[in-house]
Amino acid sequence: MVDVISEFLFPVLIVVILILSQSIKMVNEYERVVIFRLGRLSGVKGPGIFLIIPFIDKALKIDLRIVAIDVPKQAIITKDNVTVEVDAVVYYKVVEPGAAITQVENYMFATSTLSQTTLRDVLGQMELDELLSERENINKKIQELLDAYTDPWGIKVTGVTIRDVALPESMKRAIAKQAEAEREKRARIILADGEFQAAQKMKEAATLYQGLPVAIKLRELQTLAEIAKEKNLIVVTQQSQDMQTGNIAALSKAIVEKKVE
Repeated sequence: MVDVISEFLFPVLIVVILILSQSIKMVNEYERVVIFRLGRLSGVKGPGIFLIIPFIDKALKIDLRIVAIDVPKQAIITKDNVTVEVDAVVYYKVVEPGAAITQVENYMFATSTLSQTTLRDVLGQMELDELLSERENINKKIQELLDAYTDPWGIKVTGVTIRDVALPESMKRAIAKQAEAEREKRARIILADGEFQAAQKMKEAATLYQGLPVAIKLRELQTLAEIAKEKNLIVVTQQSQDMQTGNIAALSKAIVEKKVE
């Protein structure tokens, strides 16, 4: 009798262990399990340990962590007919595991494909200058569009970053010439502004000298003195001018002596 019981107990024990091993499930904090019972959505379980009915329930595990999609480089024609090659990175995570399983066949592939088409559509409506100067706004716009498209799938797009914008060689040369012309333009404006300010000062000085003939003669004497410092240099002046210069020098000396008195 004991042998008969042992003969039946051992297989039953094996079956029980097998059923328990199939029933007990455990997932990590960042994971969830979508349960289908006889083909119908039963619910989402996790994290931790939980039980399912073997051979009746079907469990699909979903990772809730943020996933980065590398959007491959693709040629895009901008609004002003310039062909550029752009690649980007899209960050997303699953917020509703049930929807991610039931609303789309493969949410990873669908999100990746949708990212490529959305990137191409958005950049195709912009001009090259806008693409190069407003990259942050473009990232935000693409993120908002992707988030709206993937919301029914239980997907949340957390960020989009345009990684690189490759220009054709002809466009690079054109931009370099434009930058060089811009620098030359600024240099000429600065030079012209300096000449204008110098002319203004000279005009003010001329007006001042016009009202004070003595001052301009003293300036002439100073200039002649500076010229005379040069060696092997002969300065030839008109006789009348020398006489006037002498008169002005004498007048200046007389004024100085008067002030001293």
